[in-house]
Amino acid sequence: MKKITIAIDGHSSTGKSTLAKDLAKALAYSYVDTGAMYRAVALYCLNNGVITDEHIDANKVVAVLDEIKLDFKYNPNKNSSEIFLNGTNVEDQIRTMRISNIVSKVSSISEVRKKMVTQQQEMGKNKAVVMDGRDIGTVVFPDAELKIYMTAQPDIRAQRRLDELRSKGNTDVTFDEVLANLEKRDKEDQERLDSPLLKANDAKEVDNSNISREEQFDLILGMAKQIIKD
Repeated sequence: MKKITIAIDGHSSTGKSTLAKDLAKALAYSYVDTGAMYRAVALYCLNNGVITDEHIDANKVVAVLDEIKLDFKYNPNKNSSEIFLNGTNVEDQIRTMRISNIVSKVSSISEVRKKMVTQQQEMGKNKAVVMDGRDIGTVVFPDAELKIYMTAQPDIRAQRRLDELRSKGNTDVTFDEVLANLEKRDKEDQERLDSPLLKANDAKEVDNSNISREEQFDLILGMAKQIIKD
């Protein structure tokens, strides 16, 4: 059976990772959450005093990149892969508002992106992979057989992210804080000079503001199966 690469890009909190996980499971493909990789770099830099919440020195970040080793390991209890930073599972630590507030700035550093993109391309070199992020269809895998660009209304995305944060115990976060963070990240992602968030010319745009997770999954799985069949 033909193997393909599925690239999923789009705005924050559009459900890219959830869709990618579901597709990978249905197709028995590998799944790579590239956003988790950038979040893990940001976490390492925060924990080691390389950056602060208020100040990010790109040169200092670049200087410690070789100290950062990232891996994904499958967790059978959660039926999904989780990210490990230098051998430690940091899946929950990277999903905080503190990391959300700085990850776009860290990911805008060209040397960081080059290192991550190289690793991502290696992970997907044999196809049979679903990868989500901001530049998968434009930079990481411009020849991907299926490219999806996901979007949704900002207030809907903010509520989704708020629900996710509160489910993980972050009960002191407000809707307005989350919305402001999403709008800030959208601006930073779209305006950065290196690999900005763009819709690839051959990507299928999906606005999931008013469709269910199941409807979206069925739609895109159908697209993938048609490509594999052809």
